[in-house]
Amino acid sequence: MKKPIINIYKSTEELAGSFAELLCDKVNEVPNESFLTIALSGGSTPKAIFKFLAENYADKINWSKVKVFWGDERCVAPDDSESNYKMTTDCLLSKISIPAENVFRIYGEAKPAEEVIRYADVLRNNVVSIIGAPSFDIVLLGLGEDGHTASIFPNQIELFGSENLCEIAVHPQTAQRRITITGKVINNAKNIIFLATGKSKAEKVSEIIEHKTGEELFPASLVEAGVDALMWLIDADAAALLKEKQEDQLISDKLNGAAGNGLN
Repeated sequence: MKKPIINIYKSTEELAGSFAELLCDKVNEVPNESFLTIALSGGSTPKAIFKFLAENYADKINWSKVKVFWGDERCVAPDDSESNYKMTTDCLLSKISIPAENVFRIYGEAKPAEEVIRYADVLRNNVVSIIGAPSFDIVLLGLGEDGHTASIFPNQIELFGSENLCEIAVHPQTAQRRITITGKVINNAKNIIFLATGKSKAEKVSEIIEHKTGEELFPASLVEAGVDALMWLIDADAAALLKEKQEDQLISDKLNGAAGNGLN
């Protein structure tokens, strides 16, 4: 198994800046007539990153070369305050020049049983396949305090190993239904990026990165290095309980440019 790349930052803004540079570099590498495909995540850290991109990279990235998807979505209307699509549109998509045909949202307002089938077809038809499944250039993942990622929760951990590309998930506390990609898609991505900030994430970051979970598995602990790399972008608070910080994994005082992003 490939060793994950751990990048630690003093602040969310530094983290966002590093991700923005990484994304810019990856888009610049895209051949003519091709696109960079990325599956986005919801949450407070992605929201900060999207705002940073809109404010600082609206004209630095050729957004016409980017195709945007989502790793999960709540089963709500696209204008609902809980919609990942709405958050991304408000913070980023409405502020950049990205063609409408490059945006592939999950229809949270649709019947979930129909939407998992439809969105799976969207992925098959618009993302290059490797080893029989769509392979995103980048998949962004959040990390829940309970160890969930995308919308795969510990009480439904079997969804991670589903043979389907998309599944219906149910939030364990609210019973809200969600659409989520599965491990078949996540682990088949070229580059997988976990985003985690704040002290509330420190325990799970430490448990998963340092393999302290023992026999107890969390959805996030099932994520393996993609075709190219698995990276963690975390702030100092989220990294507080990590015992091993290798020199080549640590960014603490300043951004380290290409040496720090680690993605192929």
